[in-house]
Amino acid sequence: MPDFTQEDRDRAARYHRPLYAAALVRLLLVVAVYLLCAATRTDGGLGWAGAAALWAAAVTLAVAVVCLPLDLWRGFVRERRWGFSTQSLGGWVVDRAKSLAIAVTLAVVTWTALLALAHAWPAWWPLAAAAAAAAAVFLLSFVAPVLLEPLFNRFRPLADERLAGELRRLAERAGAPVRDVLVADASRRTSKTNAYVSGFGATRRVVVWDTLLANASGAELKLVVAHELAHRRERHVFKGTVLGMAGVAAGVIAVWAVLGSPAPQDFPRAALLFLAVELVGLPFLAWTSRRWERVADRASLELTGDRDAFVRAHVGLARSNLSDLDPPRAVYLLLFTHPTPPQRLALAREEST
Repeated sequence: MPDFTQEDRDRAARYHRPLYAAALVRLLLVVAVYLLCAATRTDGGLGWAGAAALWAAAVTLAVAVVCLPLDLWRGFVRERRWGFSTQSLGGWVVDRAKSLAIAVTLAVVTWTALLALAHAWPAWWPLAAAAAAAAAVFLLSFVAPVLLEPLFNRFRPLADERLAGELRRLAERAGAPVRDVLVADASRRTSKTNAYVSGFGATRRVVVWDTLLANASGAELKLVVAHELAHRRERHVFKGTVLGMAGVAAGVIAVWAVLGSPAPQDFPRAALLFLAVELVGLPFLAWTSRRWERVADRASLELTGDRDAFVRAHVGLARSNLSDLDPPRAVYLLLFTHPTPPQRLALAREEST
């Protein structure tokens, strides 16, 4: 059975350890920006709605500006140095600008709407805002595949009719029939490989990156798609959306408990509270995601009956993406949404006995 050498482990560690440190530094920078902004108390004479929009936009932009050098290093410079990024600097900047525009829009709309509810229902606004925030997460999960994902990638149906037919039959056996498996043009951004499911209802889809399509054999591709189909069958996207809805509702309640009825200039304090709720929930969310991934791994083995393809696929994914094979325990518990590649190979061995 193919496995990972000590050289594989060492190389992956050299790639990931600085990224973990960078993630911690970025978190501290974000907290510092929020604290500095929270020390400023002015509404600019724009009225509560204008002030709310201004505060949300200004703080979000401030975070982006302060973190830009670190984001450039870890997202472009270092990815180029390790041979993963296929983008030009201009392409990276355009993607960052799109992401920032989305972030600013969401921050402005969310904060202004929350203040509007607080003004309309001074006594009951937390209940209304929690319900509205949860509904917004649900709506965003539904529309993201057709509104947001196309901003960053182009999608096309899988052109190989024979393979597409095999995958549709696999989907029927999985109890998660699909009309199309879509291929994303990820190669214009990265050499890494991936596949995923997103959306639900009319917008649910299985997406394979063109880099995976180019590098995986037919058996390996079927194994990966079977894994994603299992996520669909088990409704993991929907369940994850429900967890996200609960998280934002908890954030609203935290804002109410700490700030009472918020003012426009309370945006950085509210952002700190939402960040705290997110950090508290990280271990549970990571554990839940790893559990779902193990379910999907077992299902992919059951659906394909191809243990060798399972091993080849996950070894190939780990090497092409330079996955961390031995992460620090704290990082694993907080951030790892998937089992490590060695854990996945161990599963294949267990299922074969």
